[in-house]
Amino acid sequence: MRSLQLRVLIVDDDPLSRGRIEGLLRGEAGVEVVGTAADGDYAVDAIRSLKPDLVFLDVNMPGLSGPEVVRTIGAEEMPATIFVTAHDGHAIDAFDLEAIDYLVKPFDDERFEQALRRAREALEASEFGRLRNQLIAALQGSGPSGSGGEETKPDPAYLERIPIESRGKVQVVDVNDIDFIVSSGPYAELNAGEKTHLIRESMQSLENRLDPARFIRIHRSIIVRLALVETLHKAAGGDYEVQLKTGARLRVSRTRREALERKLGITP
Repeated sequence: MRSLQLRVLIVDDDPLSRGRIEGLLRGEAGVEVVGTAADGDYAVDAIRSLKPDLVFLDVNMPGLSGPEVVRTIGAEEMPATIFVTAHDGHAIDAFDLEAIDYLVKPFDDERFEQALRRAREALEASEFGRLRNQLIAALQGSGPSGSGGEETKPDPAYLERIPIESRGKVQVVDVNDIDFIVSSGPYAELNAGEKTHLIRESMQSLENRLDPARFIRIHRSIIVRLALVETLHKAAGGDYEVQLKTGARLRVSRTRREALERKLGITP
């Protein structure tokens, strides 16, 4: 697989921080700094006009803050994002906003390299998105012909197999092998036995494309295969968890508990 050419936007109100990030990126092969911004309002315009692949986004800025920039653009339209912050406590907020990583000022070169490498890997995993969609269409359209020579049309509504790009190859994962799916920044992590696969796909898209008779979204960041649900536990504070036959325990949001109980045949 060819190395991905990254188009990067740097957003930070501190000119020294902005300059340091730009200097580190200038030394990276396959990286183009397409622009810089010193406040959140300009950042929104730059993201929409320049369409970068990756944004280094300061959390605290004049005008719109970093999280407000993400909400203004919309999580589905936001490029891959690495938050830059002076406070470690913003890390949780960063991942709630589906950031790939976050850097706490002052960060060293090694930590910067780690964040950039993670972004490259995540973006390269999405390079095969078009091929993946073509494969999905081909796999769903490969049903046998009918006895009269008329093609039997497959049901295109739900995924049966998901092509996954890994190390320059594309492998196909049967949805029946998937135990559960969790969001991982702007990506989804498919957990299949002892293997995990990363794809650039939103949880909403996967929820819409997976058969609701076999899969259910139990949390905004979790989808599970119904056949694997063994126990529904009541946790502390009135929250709930499911335990899968594999032993994994996963959170259930309060707003999705009743739908899960209906699927499991649990009556109040």
